[in-house]
Amino acid sequence: MKKLLYPIIIGLLAVVLTACGSNDEADKKNDEKETKTTEKETAKATEEQQKQMEEMQKKLDKQKVDEKKTVAIVNDEKISGAEYNTVLSTTQMQMQQFGQDPTTKEGAKQIKEQTLNSLVGQKLLLQAADKKGYTASKAEIEKQLAEIKKPYESEEKFKEAMKQAGLNTETLNAQIAENIPYTKYVEKEIKVEEATDEEIQKYYDQVAEQAKTSGQKVQKLKEMKPQIKEQLEQQKKQEKLVKHVEELQKNAKVDIKI
Repeated sequence: MKKLLYPIIIGLLAVVLTACGSNDEADKKNDEKETKTTEKETAKATEEQQKQMEEMQKKLDKQKVDEKKTVAIVNDEKISGAEYNTVLSTTQMQMQQFGQDPTTKEGAKQIKEQTLNSLVGQKLLLQAADKKGYTASKAEIEKQLAEIKKPYESEEKFKEAMKQAGLNTETLNAQIAENIPYTKYVEKEIKVEEATDEEIQKYYDQVAEQAKTSGQKVQKLKEMKPQIKEQLEQQKKQEKLVKHVEELQKNAKVDIKI
């Protein structure tokens, strides 16, 4: 985080120095010199940061596999390298957000396992959804696509975002077509009990204690209750979903190819 903020802080200092220069000619010359020095430092820091990011990305890209390669077979259904690489990128990002290095030997091993487990679990759930008759209509796909496009100002910007994410219209539509029956299945088949007032209070007390320890102000329970309730129920659903996948896997034929 410090490395990211450093160039920004230096840049702001440069602006302040320029705006508040002394009327004295000597001071002005000093200010100009300091500004130039600051600009050089900013450029150097930005360049170093960019170099570090590029080096990291090269290491992350080495963990990818051939898009056409079959990475696993689940009940006679193949999982492609392209699918693996998509989930891999997300897993790498999540690990970095938690302050972990995904390029270490241990980190790479952990990411590979998590990516494969996620893909196999998703495939098992999709197969279960198909058996139950959950499908995605053309209207449902178009509606969800429109929701995805909403934040973008134009079609061009949306296409650019897709390109950066390594997607095209065909692959995006395919993902949406899978996501809809998957979501329907999870909502209908994976039922959890509502979070109780006792559970909400306990969670709130933990949050309040952590905030107090770090000197932060915490909202009142009444204000946080809906958010806590939703979070606890999502956590319950996730835990139940993991157990459900484990049950599906007991009767499944899974062949890992990488």
